[in-house]
This record gives sequence, structure tokens and C-alpha cells, in this order.
Amino acid sequence: MAGEIEILVDADACPVKDETYKVALRYQVPVTLVSNSYLRVPAHPLIKHVTVSDSFDAADDHVVELAHAASVVITADILLAERALQKRAIVLGPNGKPFTENSIGSAIATRAIMADLRAGGDQVGGAAPFSKADRSRYLSALDEALNRLKRTAR
Repeated sequence: MAGEIEILVDADACPVKDETYKVALRYQVPVTLVSNSYLRVPAHPLIKHVTVSDSFDAADDHVVELAHAASVVITADILLAERALQKRAIVLGPNGKPFTENSIGSAIATRAIMADLRAGGDQVGGAAPFSKADRSRYLSALDEALNRLKRTAR
């Protein structure tokens, strides 16, 4: 396993930053939040914020640059998830659903179909509203991912 266990957050629109801090501090795992603009983060030595330029994909590029096999990447961005998986990172959506080598292809295909429908003028719904169940599923998934990484690090 390359590198220290860490959590990397695509942070601009992430709804589970507070939950991430809570789990990371319990496990004593560093968290790096990457965004295109300033974010207020807790003053703690395990929590770091990196502001990148607002150029297209700058935050995604930085997350991928940092990612490795001992990283847990938190993102709702399907294309970023694919790139992080290529770096062998564990990738979770903010709703707790994992992106995996087996699921990423269908997620990308669905994304492309929805983009085509929107481009054609069709009214398609967006993502479902973020719920308490999503938050709970995320906490469980992050806990499980960190446990798995800690077990394989031994």
C-alpha cells in the first residue's frame, strides 16, 4: 500500500464535511479538503484545506494528484471518481454509495445519457434530495473504508 491512510474531499459542494471530520478524528486520519474557493475548516492538525485556481477541473486534478491506494476520496463527481479509482483509491459518494471498478462504467453511461437528454431539451430530474438515510449510509461507508485500509496496513 502506497502512502499514509488519508481522506481526500472534493469539497466545493460536499454536504458531509462535518461527518468526515468526525470519523477522521476518531480514527486519527488526516483529511485534505480541496476546493476552488475559501472554506472554513476546523483548526485541527489533521484537517487541511487546499484552495486551487477556479480553472476547469483544477480541484479534480489536485485530488487525483494526491490520491493513492491508501486514500478514501469523497466526491459526487463521476469522472473524478473514475480517475481516483485508476489511482486505486477507495471512492465514496456523499450519499455513502461506493464507486467501484464494477460500477463506474454504468455510472458514466448514465451520466452521458442524462446529458444527452438535457441537451435535447428534455426535462429530467436532478439528483434526489440529500436525506438523513444518505448521511447515515455515508458515515457507515466511511467507517468501513477506513477499517479496511487499517486492516490491510497491518
